[in-house]
Amino acid sequence: MRRVVRQSKFRHVFGQAVKNDQCYDDIRVSRVTWDSSFCAVNTKFVAIIIEASGGGAFLVLPLHKTGRIDKSYPTVCGHTGPVLDIDWCPHNDHVIASGSEDCTVMVWQIPENGLTLSLTDPVVVLEGHSKRVGIVAWHPTARNVLLSAGCDNAVIIWNVGTGEPLINLDDMHQDMIYNVSWNRNGSLICTASKDKKVRVIDPRKQEIVAEKEKAHEGARPMRAIFLSDGNVFTTGFSRMSERQLALWNPKSMDEPIALHEMDTSNGVLLPFYDPDTSIIYLCGKGDSSIRYFEITDESPYVHYLNTFSSKEPQRGMGFMPKRGLDVNKCEIARFFKLHERKCEPIIMTVPRKSDLFQDDLYPDTAGPEAALEAEDWFEGKNADPILISLKHGYIPGKNRDLKVVKKNILDNKPAANKKSDLISAPKKAADTPNTQNEAKLDEILKELKSLKDTIAYQDERIAKLEQQMAKIAV
Repeated sequence: MRRVVRQSKFRHVFGQAVKNDQCYDDIRVSRVTWDSSFCAVNTKFVAIIIEASGGGAFLVLPLHKTGRIDKSYPTVCGHTGPVLDIDWCPHNDHVIASGSEDCTVMVWQIPENGLTLSLTDPVVVLEGHSKRVGIVAWHPTARNVLLSAGCDNAVIIWNVGTGEPLINLDDMHQDMIYNVSWNRNGSLICTASKDKKVRVIDPRKQEIVAEKEKAHEGARPMRAIFLSDGNVFTTGFSRMSERQLALWNPKSMDEPIALHEMDTSNGVLLPFYDPDTSIIYLCGKGDSSIRYFEITDESPYVHYLNTFSSKEPQRGMGFMPKRGLDVNKCEIARFFKLHERKCEPIIMTVPRKSDLFQDDLYPDTAGPEAALEAEDWFEGKNADPILISLKHGYIPGKNRDLKVVKKNILDNKPAANKKSDLISAPKKAADTPNTQNEAKLDEILKELKSLKDTIAYQDERIAKLEQQMAKIAV
């Protein structure tokens, strides 16, 4: 007999907004016309792009700092133009990157207990884009590797540890890039662009592995993200302006594995993906609902689960990493919904009667430890995320400070290397540790010499003073 209802442990996932006193109130959320999520969350902080006069700024609040946020609360405000996108480093809960209309990417170190004074000095400024930078995305498994994409249609991959652009893909997109997504081990990226193409790119070989023209035929913005099995999930619009979602296999992108039409709203659908449960949450900008779907191997592959509805439309959305969830309450996702003047957490749970740890809901998940160093990745190595168990909850470790070692500041041209220079990029990356060590050694030797000179001078001075004292005493 055929089953009438598909069996799934996520059929009864339900969402619930927290009480008012657990929201973050009186926040002037940015009004800039850009389709990013405006919010980034990790296990310690929530960061929100806000309205700022004379430049760009974002708030960084410790998760427990709920209630009304004072107007004088310190911000991160080093950009000279509005901030368009922010992203927390997956390997350090105190490091966040921001992209701005001022054409720069800045990387910031947030103090252990949050900000007490406004932060204006980033750890490093990454200059290489000629137009505004609307996308920043950290590499999922390699330490200090950051991707940025701008309205100059270029994708640049930086080694944040040296402040250098090591890969510049400036000739692959002929039109504006809507979004970029890394795959599970960070060996490929996929992009959605205004020319209605979805591209799968190998950034180190600098070649397009697969591409689909007119993935969605409508003119409004698309989104494309990698799933953990290597397939690509896209959201976009049909020619009749209906919102669509589709699933593609990069090995044969002629036809989608699945294509669903949803409704005729005009807000861009932002997809948030949980690789552990294979659930995709779709949050439309300007919508007041979150729809969620389960991706499986059986037809129709994308299964509608449910919709969380509320009254207020969302201006943006933050998505908590799995290690920041409360496993005792069977919480499988937590969103931070931006209203016009506040941020409201929304908790998604699977109802269970037992209080025991539900290991079917919480397989081992990506932890905060980087699997590779930046140099290894640029040399061509790949590694899957290092997984951790959530059985006893997540206990954060000590984060090490982000240190940037410039090879030679005088040689550090702001313009990014073009493709011709980058054929030697892997070799260059391999030499990096040696040059860094030599530079450090030179610095230490110089410092030692100046200290010795100072001591010798002070010795002479002490001897003279002693002589004078002796004369006076006589």
